[in-house]
Amino acid sequence: MKKTTFAVIGTGVVGERIIKQIQAHPTCEIVGVYDENEERLTTVASMYQLNQMATLHDLLALQADWVYIGTPPMSHYALAAQVAERGSNILCEKPLAHDAKEGEQMVVLADKYQVKTAMHFPMMYSAAVQTLKEKITQGELGDILRIEFQAYFPVWPRPWQQNPWIATRAQGGFIREIFPHYLQLTHHLFGDIVFTAHQTNYPLDETQCETAAVAIGMVQKIPLLCNAITQQAGKEKLTYTIYGTKQNVTIQDWADIYVTNRDGMQQQIEPTTTDHSLLDAIIHAKNTVTFAEGAKIQHWIDELLQG
Repeated sequence: MKKTTFAVIGTGVVGERIIKQIQAHPTCEIVGVYDENEERLTTVASMYQLNQMATLHDLLALQADWVYIGTPPMSHYALAAQVAERGSNILCEKPLAHDAKEGEQMVVLADKYQVKTAMHFPMMYSAAVQTLKEKITQGELGDILRIEFQAYFPVWPRPWQQNPWIATRAQGGFIREIFPHYLQLTHHLFGDIVFTAHQTNYPLDETQCETAAVAIGMVQKIPLLCNAITQQAGKEKLTYTIYGTKQNVTIQDWADIYVTNRDGMQQQIEPTTTDHSLLDAIIHAKNTVTFAEGAKIQHWIDELLQG
């Protein structure tokens, strides 16, 4: 069986996760890896026994079926343009681009060169989300009354994600790093989002990213609330709750599912299914988050970044 080939640009923490997923998949293989950080590139290539490429040109010359872009947002458009020109399909980290304008240009590029696109939204394929979708489809929640996303961080960047750009106003912050997962999930479940009001707070240092944000909006006439803060005294906590007339369902910290019934009792439940695979979705061209959807999310991100 011919394997689907991947070339990897970017060997950061998330890039390393992608590498592990590809290597674990029986019908996928990595043909080369590249990073501007030569020390990190050498470390990762050695650790996973990968073909280390000296230049981006050398990597793209391999003409892999898919190229993964796992670099900071400002570089996505330029890299995607080079990949598309070579005819390789593109798997891109979120957010899609630095801003909505570049995101839209990436959609145009993909159409021009007739390449397939996908974005790395791992939560989309999780057992928790599959279970939530089943509950909604089967009407277990009743009428949907409200959607809330809450994010609390004691520090930003998070301890495992320390790098030169993740705390910058230019291309870091939780609105770019965390919000896209939940905006995409909301869009996937219910449709387009319209924000009616928001407030985003920034520190006096104009180089540093946001410290708090709250936004209210609507999706299919369902009220939506997004709320996040950093530097708070408690533990890190992420919750996504859909409130219904029969049940409330919460996904907490990405994977744990809690159900609250009419009696007010909340209990954690086990997922009714297993994790799906991003790579399977890519191979079979089914349930991928395309650049077109990523561009929509980018518009909402840009809107919320405005203080």
